[in-house]
Amino acid sequence: MTFARATVLLLTLLLLTVSAVAAYAVFSKQRQVPSNTITTAADWVAPTTSASVIAKTAGGTPGSIKQGQTYYVYANVTDNGTPPAGVSTVTTNVSTVTTGSTAVSLVAGSYTIGGVTYNYRTNSITANAALAASTYTYAITATDSGGRAATTNMWSVVVDNTAPSASDIQAVNKTGGIVGRAETGDTITFTFSETIDPNSILAGWTGASTSVVVRLNDGGGGNDTVTIFNAANTSQLPLGSVSLGRTDYTNANRTFGAGGTASTMVQSGAAITITLGTQSASASTAASTGTMAWTPSATATDPAGNACSTTVRNETGAADKEF
Repeated sequence: MTFARATVLLLTLLLLTVSAVAAYAVFSKQRQVPSNTITTAADWVAPTTSASVIAKTAGGTPGSIKQGQTYYVYANVTDNGTPPAGVSTVTTNVSTVTTGSTAVSLVAGSYTIGGVTYNYRTNSITANAALAASTYTYAITATDSGGRAATTNMWSVVVDNTAPSASDIQAVNKTGGIVGRAETGDTITFTFSETIDPNSILAGWTGASTSVVVRLNDGGGGNDTVTIFNAANTSQLPLGSVSLGRTDYTNANRTFGAGGTASTMVQSGAAITITLGTQSASASTAASTGTMAWTPSATATDPAGNACSTTVRNETGAADKEF
């Protein structure tokens, strides 16, 4: 091989090597991931419904309704993933309660019922006009923006069509008190046939102890009566009116809790107990026994929204002195 040919071959190999190195550099640069790039996993997980409840549109205690009533469906829905795709739609199938309602939309927001806050709720829905009393199940379907959906069928609502009624009325004298005279610390208990929705007695009331005013009213020739008012003593609460069965418990209208120590109202199951607060003036002492008669108010409802019967209920047990 001549010197010239050897030189040409050497130069050719050198050029090929340089080209290969350059090509590799370009390839490596194209494959390089910038240091500030964050790689993430796709969202393959459907949204989760962690809680749901049905409640009458009037509010109050959730979980039960009556036939023909309007109601809302509430739900708490969250999306998962890294990062989450985001909730796209939430629907409910309540066709067991409202015929044909297989995919009612829930709207995002902040809604509180029964002391719990939910992030989705339907518009008002009406239950079938004829709906047997029972427990009904319904479903929630949550879908994310990637089209991944999950349906839960574990939710239920109680349909109750039976009106509550008065069951008993009793007054109890405080320890060491004067029997037959209404005094601070005495109690009067209204017992219904079932638990009453406390919100129907006093807006926002949960059943915990709250202040009220008791009015002991002179019958003016007829039987003396007891009524319960709000803490401001401006509105009568829908606990109806109680006739004390005698005319000598007071000779003038008295209040308990309008000044000084408030009267209190507390709910326990089907019973609502009132404890008398500071009295405006001394009441009289009944000379003999009698029987109380309670006329309930239809404004009081059970959790399903059934109005209380107004049928008068007499005190159970033998005639006695009240308070």
